[in-house]
Amino acid sequence: MAQKMLKFVSIDQQTPDKRAADDRREDFGEIYQEFAQARANDQAARCSQCGVPYCQVHCPLQNNIPDWLKLTAEGRLEEAYQVSAATNTMPEICGRICPQDRLCEGNCVIEQAGHGAVTIGAVEKYITETAWDQGWIKPNLPAQERDQSVGIIGAGPAGLAAAEQLRAEGYQVHVYDRYDRVGGLLIYGIPNFKLEKDVVARREQLYRDQGVTFHMNFQVGKDATLDELRDKHDAVLIATGVYKAREINAPGVGLGNVVDALDYLTASNRNNLGDKVAAFESGDLNADGKDIVVVGGGDTAMDCVRTAIRQGAKTVKCLYRRDRENMPGSMREVTNAEEEGVEFVWLTAPKAFIEGKDQKVGAVRAVSMQLGLPDQSGRRSPEEIDGSDHDMHADLVIKALGFDPEDLPTLFGAKELKVSRWGTIDADFRTQMTSIDGVFAAGDIVRGASLVVWGIRDGRDAATAMHEWLQSQSAAIAAE
Repeated sequence: MAQKMLKFVSIDQQTPDKRAADDRREDFGEIYQEFAQARANDQAARCSQCGVPYCQVHCPLQNNIPDWLKLTAEGRLEEAYQVSAATNTMPEICGRICPQDRLCEGNCVIEQAGHGAVTIGAVEKYITETAWDQGWIKPNLPAQERDQSVGIIGAGPAGLAAAEQLRAEGYQVHVYDRYDRVGGLLIYGIPNFKLEKDVVARREQLYRDQGVTFHMNFQVGKDATLDELRDKHDAVLIATGVYKAREINAPGVGLGNVVDALDYLTASNRNNLGDKVAAFESGDLNADGKDIVVVGGGDTAMDCVRTAIRQGAKTVKCLYRRDRENMPGSMREVTNAEEEGVEFVWLTAPKAFIEGKDQKVGAVRAVSMQLGLPDQSGRRSPEEIDGSDHDMHADLVIKALGFDPEDLPTLFGAKELKVSRWGTIDADFRTQMTSIDGVFAAGDIVRGASLVVWGIRDGRDAATAMHEWLQSQSAAIAAE
């Protein structure tokens, strides 16, 4: 018998048990425990089954959240997984790293009514982990093989989502990536305490079993130009993401031990994967015993401060030029960081980096800020407070100000590849075709630095557009 929903009036919100802050400071393991089945069912049953499901509306993938919550509440977990996977290529990853407090859960109707949101992300993770344990997840094998092949540049979320969809249609799919492991930022940008790497490796093996071919340590422009890939494949998708770190325009930024966030996180993740990382072993990219200052207020900054805590930093400060309410990162991540011992220095920005010993940074000269009138984005602009300069000691400064696109036309040897004024690839928003016939683009390289869930959405959309274009090409050839 179906279990009644609307239990938010009788069952309080519960999240999965979280490890004590002192314990999780000591390792890189995920901080949240798994839901037990009874708790997952109860939490799913709190859903009010809205006529207009704002959780679904505010999900980039338009996941059918009320449907799989109802199925979970009724104990029909295999069906719940099937509904979840119908719109999401990586539900167990989104369940772990999506900022649900800004997306589905933040727009849950019962959250707005003061009852506490349905814990959608935790239930999504529970459903998919159960599906893996029960062997319900199988490679999405094609019903028929096609002679046409597709080349995908980038093995991150957008590229993998497109690869899975196109391979299911029977295309011969080849994924090219400059790194040695599949996953992009899922592997090297996101720390284990948010996403353990065996979760990504498990998906990779599923794609390999499906028939996707990976070419790792492959740099387009060096190992092959874009034109050479076009000659080899019937269509090409560019899904490289954006990796160029935004700089701070301040004196002393070139001092030693003033480093980019991605360099720091990659070194940590490689070390945790068992690689020998010279810059980590030398201490250049290791926070152990140091006073750390992280500049930035997004999710990457949160990853950096929490990584530094686990590496044994003496102190960790996060400088952000606006206040807590205007911070772009997930509030859930801010809370976790504060529990673990990070000090947030709000309304503060770096003005210069002061040299210490051996041409390395020794301090950050910071200035206090106040919020003025809203800018074009609607956010209040930070303004310096005269005479508020002050120095804070720093052995290692990590710049986490976001990412911009690399110069792909030059890197790929494709000057005809048009880009926007921001350097992102200029792709038709309906077809996702670039200025080059048969070359498509998706993910951050088109929309700018964004969330993993948006990368998955863009990759799935690109796969649909590429399939339609390839079919039209086949039909045109057959008609000749």
